[in-house]
Amino acid sequence: MQYPCAQCGANVEFAPGASVLKCPYCGHETPLQTTGMRVREHDFLTFASLPRKPIATLAKHVFVCRNCGAQTESDQISDRCRFCNAPVVAEVTPQDQVVPEAVLPFALSKQQLRESLGTWAKSRWFAPSGLKKVSEAETARSTYLPHWTYDSRTITDYQGQRGEHYYVTETYTENGEQKSRQVQKTRWYHAQGRVFRDFDDVLVTGTTKVTAKHLDALEPWPLPQAEPYRPEYLAGHDTLRYDVEPEQGLENAKGKMRPIIEQDCREDIGGDEQRVEQMHTQYNDVTFKLMLLPVWIACYLYAGKTYNIQVNGITGEVAGERPYSAFKIAMAIVGALAVIAIIITIFALSKH
Repeated sequence: MQYPCAQCGANVEFAPGASVLKCPYCGHETPLQTTGMRVREHDFLTFASLPRKPIATLAKHVFVCRNCGAQTESDQISDRCRFCNAPVVAEVTPQDQVVPEAVLPFALSKQQLRESLGTWAKSRWFAPSGLKKVSEAETARSTYLPHWTYDSRTITDYQGQRGEHYYVTETYTENGEQKSRQVQKTRWYHAQGRVFRDFDDVLVTGTTKVTAKHLDALEPWPLPQAEPYRPEYLAGHDTLRYDVEPEQGLENAKGKMRPIIEQDCREDIGGDEQRVEQMHTQYNDVTFKLMLLPVWIACYLYAGKTYNIQVNGITGEVAGERPYSAFKIAMAIVGALAVIAIIITIFALSKH
């Protein structure tokens, strides 16, 4: 799919921060009309019972550019023609793969990307002083990344122990003088029970092509602002196809739910301390959807070395690689040791 400009015939692109398709040549804007569609959740058990090919076995998309007639292959949902650079968007059908249900449209423009990069570079602790001057990415591609979201109503039966503190008086000798002190002890009691927790939009990365820890650092995402999927949002931007299957995504989501459920168990146990020994969780009414989130994937050059970063296409949050100043780190260590030495000296003098 391509979208010709009504004024000059060139291919238009989705403009970040505006609900329009904009021509990069003549500047003509075409507003996106409201469709009345809604973002839907899909029942996971129903989906899992359907026949489906593994995503890894699917062929690449074949894009036929209407601008120059060239054919290019890509495993992305949206890309650019390899010959004339015109934006192209694939038509995704549910017979082959899970179709995106929602998209967070890009809001951060390329100029705003520069501003975010400059602010981030100036705020890095222990970075070389020259990093503060970095404000321009060597390369930057606006890319929609696939993510899964999961909802579930959970019921968890647990067993554990509740610890209750009590104090005993102990005597000891210091410098020939007998003294006493209160010492904390803990009595442990068996505990068991059931807790309930509803989860909404547990977010899991759907691609292995971008470092997960960097993507996690871009959170939180304003998921309630997501729009129903429309291919027009993808025009002029890259869009990766998911390579994490929904089943694996659900297991990853359960991994995110587990510590929250465990905390619920601890609060239910009560007392001063808690031990959770067993948890058996039922995941009921599981629903899911595929969502596309906007990320600027960029790199910058510093001291002859390239560093990769990712920038949240909504909030401007930056995550990624950065250089460190060995001199600043060494000076910080020396300063910390000096402070410790002063504290020890003052404490020693106070004893005399």
